[in-house]
Amino acid sequence: MLRVEGVSVAFGEKRALDDVWLELAHGEVVTVLGPSGSGKSTLLRVIAGLERPDRGRVVLDGVDLAGVPPHRRGIGLVFQDHALFPHRDVWGNVVFGLRMQGAAPEEIERRGRELLALVGLEGFERRSVSTLSGGEQQRVALARALAPRPRVLLLDEPLGSLDRRLRDRLLDDLADLFDRLQVTALYVTHDQGEAFALGDRVVVLRDGRVAQVGAPDELWARPADADVAQFLGLSNVRDGRLVRPEAVRVRPARDGARGSGVVEAARRMGPLVQLRLRLDDGTRLDAAVTALDHPRPGDRVEVEIDPKGIVLL
Repeated sequence: MLRVEGVSVAFGEKRALDDVWLELAHGEVVTVLGPSGSGKSTLLRVIAGLERPDRGRVVLDGVDLAGVPPHRRGIGLVFQDHALFPHRDVWGNVVFGLRMQGAAPEEIERRGRELLALVGLEGFERRSVSTLSGGEQQRVALARALAPRPRVLLLDEPLGSLDRRLRDRLLDDLADLFDRLQVTALYVTHDQGEAFALGDRVVVLRDGRVAQVGAPDELWARPADADVAQFLGLSNVRDGRLVRPEAVRVRPARDGARGSGVVEAARRMGPLVQLRLRLDDGTRLDAAVTALDHPRPGDRVEVEIDPKGIVLL
């Protein structure tokens, strides 16, 4: 449905995108994961028609979009800062795209109410957007982008400015919404949790190039190289081998036994506890455990590694 073919963009001496190839199928949600400066937002701007590529092209439903202005591409945009119209109320923002399309009044009324119900904002029609919370503003931005029935939805770190609790709630809402609407979407984020939760496939972008593409389980099980592994939070990389943290088994050293290492740090991350271990040979390992009664910093422990959790990079 959507193809990005060999797109390159340079700003002076810096190459923001370097021969990027990407394809989205109808109804597929693809997340683009990468650190700041990796080219994620530039990629969305090229697809939306807000940035002209130096090389390559964007094809949607078999049509080369070169020369097609942004408002005629059938692409919806949702930004991190919402980009709502401050002089319009919630209703005016949501139905803006429909009015620009010249939709009939009855279609505007029906579609506007349908979208407000979809994002849980019934009764907010006449509210000023300045009175809304960050999460409510993001819902308005999403409804506005979806109202004209775009062929592709582009989202540029839409949850990046929200606190963690609200972000987690809206992440669940987005996943449910994408599933129900079967929307085709490209979602940019620097957050691995968001990328894995939403993406049918994940694109890892590094220095303007595609480092790896795959389903979340594929990326976690077999990252392409040490840089991808470490960006995904897999720090147990030594001599071309990756040891996944869930493959590191940790138990307290038995009475009188020295064990094989010591716990340097323990950090709870929801249901998981991340342990940083220092083995007696100087090796440092991260382990992920789920037990409530887990080893504490300073505890001596026995450490075993499940061979199935070792990946050759």
